[in-house]
Amino acid sequence: MKLYPINVMEFQDMFPTDQACFEYLCLVRWPEGFECPHCQHREAWKMKRFILRCKKCKKDVSVTSGTIFQDRHISLRIIFQAMWYVVCQKQGVSALGLQGILGLGSYRIVWGWLHKLRTAMVRPGRDLLSGTVEVDETLVGGERSGKRGRGAEGKELVLVAVEDDDKNGIGRIRLKHIPNASSATLDEAVAELIAPGSTVRTDGWRGYNGLSKKGYNHVVINHSEQKPGEDATPLVDRIASLLKRWLLGTHQGAQNFSHLHYYLDEYTFRFNRRTSRSRGQLFYRLVQQSLQVRPTPLLTLKATLG
Repeated sequence: MKLYPINVMEFQDMFPTDQACFEYLCLVRWPEGFECPHCQHREAWKMKRFILRCKKCKKDVSVTSGTIFQDRHISLRIIFQAMWYVVCQKQGVSALGLQGILGLGSYRIVWGWLHKLRTAMVRPGRDLLSGTVEVDETLVGGERSGKRGRGAEGKELVLVAVEDDDKNGIGRIRLKHIPNASSATLDEAVAELIAPGSTVRTDGWRGYNGLSKKGYNHVVINHSEQKPGEDATPLVDRIASLLKRWLLGTHQGAQNFSHLHYYLDEYTFRFNRRTSRSRGQLFYRLVQQSLQVRPTPLLTLKATLG
């Protein structure tokens, strides 16, 4: 079996049935061939309901157990179609749009699976940003009157970290939904996103003052030192603008703040792979990461459905 399809015609040929999807999951999970998690034996019988039985220890092994595919209530073929459609839409897809494409009657199921796929877009153990990284916060939310800036009401704070690539201007990005801009919160968030020893460039906000003690080369760009019209963190501003435009254009501002982190994960996945010319390779990566992510029951996806 091929590693991944090149176009929609190949996708349809590769995955006409649930059995074909099952075979592909086995290929992705065990690229060197089946290996029993109990005894490491390399041979197994294929049983009903997509179960493999080890020929040595006779224990049953499920390729979907412990992954987001566990306890699914729709067919693997439909899930694969959803995954293909998600990676093929460069600007993302809404649950309502995907429901129409797949012809499913339940909006809740489609909404849930989109969020499951978003959790899989964050690769477990992914590399931290490194080199020179520009960091700042941005506010996400609709227009509201009242207090402006870091403490604005009715909006949510998102930390944006952007690698400064000398050749291309912007390298990889990371986004994190944070409760406030205090020193404790920012120190913890930066440590989660950026490798120690990196150069971290920020504005003069006092919440970043402790970064030097955390092992970072902290470079402060004060607004007062900038020319009129210039910004202390231009790379972050560019990403923040693109993020807000994406949220508004793809989801029409309908995303709920209680699951904002899912949307941030999706945008990060898409942006960091923006130069990829192969939709099939993105599909393969999403399947690969979906097999590495723990099950995400619908009840754990915090959100309010209307």
